[in-house]
Order: sequence, then C-alpha cells, then structure tokens
Amino acid sequence: MKTGGQLIVDALEANGTDRIYCVPGESYLAVLDALHDSSIRTIVCRQEGGAAMMADCHGRLTGKPGICFVTRGPGATNASAGIHIAMQDSIPLILFIGQVASHAKHREAFQEVDYSRFFGDIAKWVVEIDDASRIPEFVTRAFAVATSGRPGPVVISLPEDMLTRIADAPAALPYTPVETRPGEAELATLEDLLANARRPFVILGGTRWDTDSVAGMRAFAEAWSLPVGCSFRRQMLFDHLHPNYAGDVGIGINPKLATAIKQADLVLLIGGRMGEMPSSDYTLLKSPYPDQMLVHVHADAGELGRVYRPTLAINASPAAFVEGFAKRKPASEPVWAGETPKLHAAYLDWSTPPESGPGSVQMGPIMKYLEKMLPDDAILTNGAGNYATWVHRFHRFRRFGTQAAPTSGSMGYGTPAAVAAKQLFPERPVVAFAGDGCFLMNGQEFATAVQYDLPIVVVVVNNGIYGTIRMHQEREYPGRVVATDLKNPDFAALARAYGGHGETVEKTADFASAFERASASGKPSIVEIRLDPEAITPTRTMSQIRDKA
Repeated sequence: MKTGGQLIVDALEANGTDRIYCVPGESYLAVLDALHDSSIRTIVCRQEGGAAMMADCHGRLTGKPGICFVTRGPGATNASAGIHIAMQDSIPLILFIGQVASHAKHREAFQEVDYSRFFGDIAKWVVEIDDASRIPEFVTRAFAVATSGRPGPVVISLPEDMLTRIADAPAALPYTPVETRPGEAELATLEDLLANARRPFVILGGTRWDTDSVAGMRAFAEAWSLPVGCSFRRQMLFDHLHPNYAGDVGIGINPKLATAIKQADLVLLIGGRMGEMPSSDYTLLKSPYPDQMLVHVHADAGELGRVYRPTLAINASPAAFVEGFAKRKPASEPVWAGETPKLHAAYLDWSTPPESGPGSVQMGPIMKYLEKMLPDDAILTNGAGNYATWVHRFHRFRRFGTQAAPTSGSMGYGTPAAVAAKQLFPERPVVAFAGDGCFLMNGQEFATAVQYDLPIVVVVVNNGIYGTIRMHQEREYPGRVVATDLKNPDFAALARAYGGHGETVEKTADFASAFERASASGKPSIVEIRLDPEAITPTRTMSQIRDKA
C-alpha cells in the first residue's frame, strides 16, 4: 500500500529515470516527498518553460524521455513552449502536471485547466490519472508512447488528492521499446532504384538515431558514394568533414546544394519529415508530388504519404533501416561517384566564414577561432534568431550527440538546453549561443547552472534588436521600424550578479582571450559580443536589405 506520489516515483525508477527537471508546486507535494527518498536526481529550475526545454534536451541527446514536473495552471501553460518544441522536433518527453483535487474539478477552481483540450494538438497523448492503483500502467504506457513510432511528448495530469491517496498497485515494470524494421522487399526495391539512378541524394533527419546508426549511415554512404545532407538542425547526423557530406538542408541553404536536390532523380529521405523549413517552403521537394522519385524512410507509418507521396515508403526507424541495408553494395562504381566530392567541395567553400564585416566585431573570425578551439565532442545549443546562422552555416559538426537546437524555431532554448546537456555530460564542453532577445526569454536558467555548478559558456550575440524580425521588417516595410529595438542589461555584469563569470567583447581580437578566461573560470559564464546591428547576415548588411527593398 503506497501513496499515489510514491507510486509515481516507483514507476519512474522502474523505467530507468535518473533525473527530473521541475519547478515545485503545492499540487504535487506528495511526489516531491517521495523523491526525497529516491535515487532520482531532482533539478529545480526557475521557470517551467526552461524546465520543459531541459527535459527536451535530455530526450534529444539520450533518446530516452526527459521528465518534467510542473504545477497546475500557469505552471502548465508556461511549460507548453517546451511541449510544442518536443512535438515538432519528435523528441521523447513526459510532462507531469499537478492538477486540482477531484472534488473541485469543472468549477474553474484555483488554477484549473482542462489539459486534454489545452495540450491536445501539441502533445502525442494527454491523460489524467484518477485511480492511483493504475499509476504503474499509465506511466509505463507513457514511456512507450513517447518513444515509439514518431517520438513525442506525453502529458499526464495528476489530481492532488489522487497523489495522497493510499492504493494497492502492482509493481511497475519497464516499458518495452518498439523497433520498426524494413522488409526485404522494400530494401530490394531501394537497391534497384539506386542501381538505376543517375543523380541520387540522401537527406538525414528526425530522431531515433544513435552513435551506431550514424556510423552505419556513414558506411552506407561510402559504399554507394552517396552525397548526404542533414535536415535543419539535425547536423550532428553526419560528419561535416567527411567527403560525402554536402551540407545543411535548412534555412538559407547553399544555392548549389539546393540545385543538386532539385535536379536529383532520386531523393532518399531517412528519418525526417521534410517540413516547411528544410524543404524551403516545399520547393526542394514539392508537396504533394515531388519532381524527384522519393524514398521516404520513417518509423511512423502515419508520416508516410502525409505530406509527400513517396515512390517507395519504408516504415522503419533510421537505426533499423541502416542496419537492414548495410550488407547491400553496388555491383560497380556508381555513375554519380565523381559528383559527390564536388558537392563536398561546395560545402567547404560555403562553410568558410568571411573575414570581414561591418562594425568592430566580426563573427567570421570568431567562428573560425571556435572551430580550432572546440573539441569534436563539444555540445552546441541555441535557440532562434539570425545569430544562429553563424552556428548552422560555419560550425562543422563531427559527432553524434553534439547539437541541441529546436527545429520549431523557438527562442529561449539555448541556455536551458545547455544546463541539461552539462548535467548529462559534465566532462564535455557545452557552449550555448543566444541573441540578446533569445537569452532574455529563458536566461534565468543561468541561475540553475550556478546552483548546480555547471560551467557552461553562453555566447550572447547582442545587437540591440530582435534581429530576424527587424530583417523581415526592413525587407517588407523598409524604414518603418516598430517594436524591434531592445535596451539590454550589461550581460557580463548580469553573469557576475548570478555568481558566474562575465566577459564583454567589443573588438574581434578580444574574443579569444575572453572565451579562454570564461572556459578556465570553472563557473557558468556569459561572453557578451556587442555586434553592430548592420551585421545581420554573413553576406548582407541591414542597409543593403533595406536599400534593395
């Protein structure tokens, strides 16, 4: 006989949970009490959106559900930003919400929300547990739902009185992972399509990859001399310095890469959905009928044929597909083999940062320095904004598990993600990139890094504006600036106020020493780069965008 709170913690332990991210609330005190005697590490955060984004990063880097606990009402609605990210990005996550007591439901009680309605469109499954004896059933099912097919977030509502109720329940058993494997007939058909292709192209995306499947994909690409691109913010799926790598299929795509995809006669899309951003608004692959033959590999049958009609649909996870195709080799050197190195050369040229730019700080040399300084296993995180272009275009990812960034384009993600990444991998450097607007959306989680002695480095690119919106504003309504100017704090001083280390960079030459001092401080650090707002993109200034408009 145990309380509902104890049964929740038991079920989490049975399913391999080693840490949770939370903001405490009186609505789930019984769970917090049970955590007191548990081996599960409880990481308290400063805002529920940050806690949910930490759980998302946990799921993104481990493939196992990140666990988040929040209180009812505003706690749950704050967390919704992280749930939307996990849904669009196919990340396994379980959000537990303390709910009003059963007797008060449907009266618009204090902080009451109908979570099935609120989260219905942005979560994979939403459920409320009314009977404490069914907690093991529902929690184990949540792990299965979050990780199977197309992974995603699950939301579980926990009425306060249910958590304090004593119940007799069976011991929780761990969920059974579900693998979706390709059939031999589909693999044989793909082999025939490749054998008859002249200009194939591979795009990697989605989740359910791991170190072994990424290595297997590299061997597959080598055997068939295939050019490989990575979908938007999935760049850690292929070594950027490998001769088969052709570039990032994302926002601001290399025109030569875009042309290669459009002119391909066969596109092999593995794991990804090829949504609006990676498809360049559905122009690289036209929806619903692509110009190219499309082989779509996805773990969720519901995604196959939903946006694009594929020539061949293969219902399999990326890991199982790569394993299944591994033994198939071309009978002779493919006819396209000579073109693949050319695409890689075009990528190297595209990803070489510029040496100059407007203002006293140039991001090109800074990125060049970081490429030399950071080891291959460094983890980079970021949210959204024009500053992220410098990371996505000029950082050359080498290994799996080194990138955490939302494909949903959510601001405020980089700092909480860095906190979670450093918790998971304390031995590896973790660098978060944020704009000034992006940082101040969840920058309070820097306090969480200080609380847990997590020496992350946050590079705040401060140009005093909401840069992406200003760029669009100048392009569409030139000279009519409204609502995009920002007056910011001294970010280095803010870091020191939190108990961390702070640096301010106002000249390009100052960055290297500032970054090295931050890294050596042993504290969470902020390195603020004061960037001229004219330096809005690597190739065009704000004035050039305005003048063209």
